[in-house]
Amino acid sequence: MASKSSLSEEDFSCPVCCDIFKDPVLLLCSHSFCKACLQDWWQEKTIKECPVCKEISLMDRPPRNLVLKNLCEAFTHQRTSAGSEDLCSLHAEKLKLFCLECQQPVCLVCRDSKKHTGHRIRPVDEAALDHKEEVQESLKLLKDKLEVFNKTKTNYDQTAEHITFQTRHTETQMKEQFKKLHQFLHDEEEAKITELREEEQQKSQMMKEKIEGLNRDISTISNTIRAIEEELKAEHISFLQNYKTTMERVQLTLQDPQPVSGALIDVAKHLGNLTFRVWDKMKDIVSYTPVILDPNTACPEYTLSDDLTSVTWGEKQKFPDNLERFDCLELVLGSQGFNSGSYSWDVEVGDNTHWEVGVLAESFPRKGNTAGQGWGINLHDGKYAAFSVPCTTTSVLSVKQKAQRISVQLHWNEGKLSFCDPDTNTHIHTFTHRFTDTLFPSFSTGPGFTLKILPRSV
Repeated sequence: MASKSSLSEEDFSCPVCCDIFKDPVLLLCSHSFCKACLQDWWQEKTIKECPVCKEISLMDRPPRNLVLKNLCEAFTHQRTSAGSEDLCSLHAEKLKLFCLECQQPVCLVCRDSKKHTGHRIRPVDEAALDHKEEVQESLKLLKDKLEVFNKTKTNYDQTAEHITFQTRHTETQMKEQFKKLHQFLHDEEEAKITELREEEQQKSQMMKEKIEGLNRDISTISNTIRAIEEELKAEHISFLQNYKTTMERVQLTLQDPQPVSGALIDVAKHLGNLTFRVWDKMKDIVSYTPVILDPNTACPEYTLSDDLTSVTWGEKQKFPDNLERFDCLELVLGSQGFNSGSYSWDVEVGDNTHWEVGVLAESFPRKGNTAGQGWGINLHDGKYAAFSVPCTTTSVLSVKQKAQRISVQLHWNEGKLSFCDPDTNTHIHTFTHRFTDTLFPSFSTGPGFTLKILPRSV
């Protein structure tokens, strides 16, 4: 029997796929094939015949050729362990070529084998250079993707940290405002109870005085009755001698006591509409601002007041790069958008020399300098102008007196956006447009300046 070392690859090659046997099976004609190769061959034939000798097989499931399977595994292992990684595991030849179809190195024998017939073959050096360039391009894309993921993770970390900061800061502000409300309610409670106690003291003193006076009258009448009764017990002569005096005593001039009006506590005055009266008085310490700024839209250079009604351009701050925030345009939006109805708000511009006031569509891009829909007026370099985007239309406005406040009136359904000076009741400009998007109030201020949305009376 031939030794393992004297056997060639052909002795362990499947006649169908020309590769080393994989899970070989044995037909009655003594020919062996890979199990998968034989099944594929039979599926293409009308009869189950041997691919080599064409003898018809009577077995649907030929038995496994375990001996051949073990020999193939031993042959493959011997080739692999005997040579280096530069040698073909099938032919022990140097891997000098690369099959572009199979995407694997091959030797000269492999190139001429049936398995690689018609395949594009390239030298290893040439193929390696081409494939390294391809891998380098893919690696660059992968590194770029890693950079994107790392940036996103950094932003996520900042967002999570900012959420905690926002929560604590907002909670502190809420507690301060509720503390003021609690103090107001406490003071009102004390004041109302004091009023009640004062009325109690006043009316109790009045009743005390009336009771004391009535007690004196009762005592006088009682003493008179006792004296008269004693006179009635006297002898006739004595009685008659004192008769005139006795009759004077009987006819007392004391007036009958009168019922006291308004003596009880005026409960209705103290309890009637108590909560409403307290709420009505509370309006003196609270304010209502028609537009509240959204801090999540403010560019990094903007600082908002605690009550979110004013914006100041200051030092650049570290904020998460959330989708709602402007990163290139110096803008901040109102927190509520309008898609129907009429609204108005007043903005204090004061001595600010660079400002913009208007509205932006909800679809206005927040990132980059890409323009969306928006309308407004501004003051730059001492000149007033009306602008609209994306048409980039700008009209110079004639404003005789420098405005300290700007009143904005939006009539969404009518398609009108008007600006005026409320101090002089002077109309500045009106836009007419068929609005289709939700509009948000927008504000922009120059370095070191502040814009403030003015409160309204409740």
